[in-house]
Amino acid sequence: MMETTIVSVDEPQTAGRTTLAELAQANTGANAGLGREAVFDLQELGVTYGGVPAVSDVTMAIRGNLVTALIGPSGCGKTTILRCLNRMNDLIPSARVQGRILYHEQDLNSASVDAVELRRRIGMVFQKPNPFPKSIYDNIAFALRVHGMKDDLDGRVERALRQAALWEEVKGRLKKSALGLSGGQQQRLCIARALAVEPDVILMDEPASALDPISTARIEDLMHDLKRDYTIVIVTHNMQQAARIADMTAFFTVEAAGDDNDHRQGTLVEYDATSKIFTRPSDRRTEDYVTGRFG
Repeated sequence: MMETTIVSVDEPQTAGRTTLAELAQANTGANAGLGREAVFDLQELGVTYGGVPAVSDVTMAIRGNLVTALIGPSGCGKTTILRCLNRMNDLIPSARVQGRILYHEQDLNSASVDAVELRRRIGMVFQKPNPFPKSIYDNIAFALRVHGMKDDLDGRVERALRQAALWEEVKGRLKKSALGLSGGQQQRLCIARALAVEPDVILMDEPASALDPISTARIEDLMHDLKRDYTIVIVTHNMQQAARIADMTAFFTVEAAGDDNDHRQGTLVEYDATSKIFTRPSDRRTEDYVTGRFG
């Protein structure tokens, strides 16, 4: 069995060490995704920007009530694929999507699908916390009002903040500016804002990359709790984080586009239970990446 050892930069080399394999095995079983409904079915998915391929030929099923991590080096298409899942790439004029994405067996890119309603069902949390310059209360209530969910605003705001494990910290200052919260609290507020409109899926693009270790741990604990009710897809560069929180992991890499060595595009190398990705990967490129020999 391959042992991938990660030593914290804050610890002396003589300190106890934790392997990625141990983290992954503690977090997920070998058959984590089997038997669960496919929330998304990606079929030969590819994206170009201005006619230039960014990522191609991605085929995978993302299953319900699991945390699925997308990992790989910069430029391999992880965020591009994440943005496809709620049609955020529609907002980029030069972007073109090929292939199919089925969401609960419906073609997500069909002209009959309302993109605004789709983004309510499939919420997104970005890398940098982006609270509105409004009160804590109005950050949550604004999304509810936009989507016509105006009944019992107080109850809905409290419920969302409780789900995001933030209520006890802010209940006495709901009318104060959200910009006065710490970075970790702002990120949990953004998660609460997404949860308030009762989504089915939460997409997270490196949600803890700008946070301190304590705030990161809170976000990770929150994801563990939320997957009971939601499907979560996360992009992360942090191998330990993927091993700790993900049930399924997809590894992407960057390769030459056909015979053109001057242009490189992202491709999906391997998708499997996290424990297998970090202990018995099927592809040497995956092993090289998770062991630190590449990337």
